Amino acid sequence: MSSIIAHIKLTRPANIVTAIADILAGAAISGAVYLLLQDADQDIIKSIAWLVLSTIGLYGGGVAFNDVFDAELDSVERPERPIPSGQASVKSAGMMAFLLLLVGVFAAWQVSAFSAGIALSVALLAVLYDAWGKHQNVFGPINMGLCRAGNLLLGMSLMDGAVQNYWYIGLIPLLYVAAITMVSRGEVHGQNILALKSGLVIYAVIVGFIFLLAYSNIENWWESLPFLALLSYFIFPPLVKALKYKEPSLIGKSVKAAVLALIIVNAAIAVAFAGWIVGLVILLLLPLSLQLAKGFAVT
Repeated sequence: MSSIIAHIKLTRPANIVTAIADILAGAAISGAVYLLLQDADQDIIKSIAWLVLSTIGLYGGGVAFNDVFDAELDSVERPERPIPSGQASVKSAGMMAFLLLLVGVFAAWQVSAFSAGIALSVALLAVLYDAWGKHQNVFGPINMGLCRAGNLLLGMSLMDGAVQNYWYIGLIPLLYVAAITMVSRGEVHGQNILALKSGLVIYAVIVGFIFLLAYSNIENWWESLPFLALLSYFIFPPLVKALKYKEPSLIGKSVKAAVLALIIVNAAIAVAFAGWIVGLVILLLLPLSLQLAKGFAVT
């Protein structure tokens, strides 16, 4: 049982919930949620379920491979992690990660070949980041952001033409996750002032971007304001505190808050296309993610 729990830890369950929010936001952007609310189309429900399964596999496999590639480093910096602590082996973790990525691509294939292509791209980008990208100062954060952007596009792929029409919205998770990745590099040793300041600016740009998206896309644009206020409450105070004291533990808390706030980002995006009720449904994932974060590592 302890071995099973250790392998589950490698997938970072709290983070997986945030990836599910990507799919639901993508579905809202594509118009699939609108159609679902109109006539409860069973095919759309099945497709959303397949893509949720796909993102569980992609995210779980991607972050598990991260621990596989970091096994030696974690033995020094994070000896409590499942692999360096001996609760899981590199071989078993690698096998699980590979199978999860296969599940991710296979599940997306049940929706369309196009969805499978996006899923495969996300899987390859995740492995690229784990093996090489994370060590690159410039490309690393972009690489990680592309993984998240691809996940949002995967949700959009529910409807024909949605990705082609709304691909630019993928810039939101790309920039957001790139900022998180930059900030997280000081989690162990601190002293990444430029990254912290850059993250603060990028977060502000993203909040403004989502507001403009709602303002230009729906008549009741003010419905987005409570979601953006909640997002700001989650991400800015921890980052400002980390910037002030520059302590690794505070940077870690800032990163954790920003990762979990991805659910709020997705909820706010969904509001800009499908209204506050859909945004609220996505936001309901936040308590689940917060609860899981109490028992499983986020960063």
